[in-house]
Amino acid sequence: MNVPFLNFHETHQKLKPELMAALEETLDSGQFILGAQVDRFEKAYAAMMGADEAVGINSGTSALHLCVRACGVSPRDEVITTPFTFMASSWCINYEKAIPVFADIDSNNYNLDPEKVEAVITEKTKAIVVVHLFGQPAPMDEFVDLAEKYNLKLIEDCAQSHLATYKGKPTGLVGDCGAFSFYPTKNLGGLTEGGLCVSKHQEMVDQFRLLRNHAMPDRYTYSDVGYNYRMEGFAGALLNVKLKHLEEWTERRRAIAAKYLAGLKLEDLRLPPVVADAASVYHQFSICHPQRDALVKHLTDHDVATGLFYPRPLHIQPVYESLDYKEGDFPVVEQTCREIINLPIYPELSDEQVDYVIATFNAFEG
Repeated sequence: MNVPFLNFHETHQKLKPELMAALEETLDSGQFILGAQVDRFEKAYAAMMGADEAVGINSGTSALHLCVRACGVSPRDEVITTPFTFMASSWCINYEKAIPVFADIDSNNYNLDPEKVEAVITEKTKAIVVVHLFGQPAPMDEFVDLAEKYNLKLIEDCAQSHLATYKGKPTGLVGDCGAFSFYPTKNLGGLTEGGLCVSKHQEMVDQFRLLRNHAMPDRYTYSDVGYNYRMEGFAGALLNVKLKHLEEWTERRRAIAAKYLAGLKLEDLRLPPVVADAASVYHQFSICHPQRDALVKHLTDHDVATGLFYPRPLHIQPVYESLDYKEGDFPVVEQTCREIINLPIYPELSDEQVDYVIATFNAFEG
């Protein structure tokens, strides 16, 4: 049996008539930038997550940048984030000429460790970018407490956490603001780039809307330095079709994760946590094993594809040599990079394929 790491072709074929109709509707409307389809998507996404408003953006990276900008981050400010994430979680800091400051992660959930974050807060710290990595919400109570204690802004990177909740609250609405991505591989993946910003603060929402469109409150009037971060009409149209299925797809991911959690049995295996107050959406099913490379080869030899995220942490990337971090600075991150394996998990995965992955995994002898 062959089990690819990702396969959304089947879903796109099922949805193809609706997707093509949405493209045709947008083509006929002539509203190719923002427009009715984007407005419809913003309203539907906001309603789904219980937000007053949502602001469609051209990518998740741009959405993160707008969050940093809306939080008033200035050049030479320090912003704390995780070195175990995709680069956009850090680029958004650099875009405002601020300084990324890294902290180690919790070995149980792959997210920032609040104690390690507090240890690197200084008088220059302006904000924290918390990443809900792999769809597992970070321990937001602790981060909210830190933000209040030190008068910091709290930004949530929700690129992988569509519909995830922390103590009943959707990720993105616990801190000051949140950024989502609709890159094709995400739980709600578009067929183009796409992103979205949310906030419980109306002034931030207003700023997102202004800045994404060249900071133009009126045509050819520019009130600030803005950006061309507008969501395209075709992107909104396609996302409208797929959004209707997100809850169903999320429950399928959770069902697959439950089978993995119950079935995977190897010595020294570290499974994702199941946290009562934090409902993961399992963007990835990420496990750790000290014989990672041999285990990956075993799975590959038996036609089970895997993913390795993220093999080289941000603090030792060439772009950040000037920050003077070195190997050994964040031991939990570095051990995780050596041991992590991401198993196939997506709505199209059949029960038979899941059972095959589990049986193949458990047959590993080291």
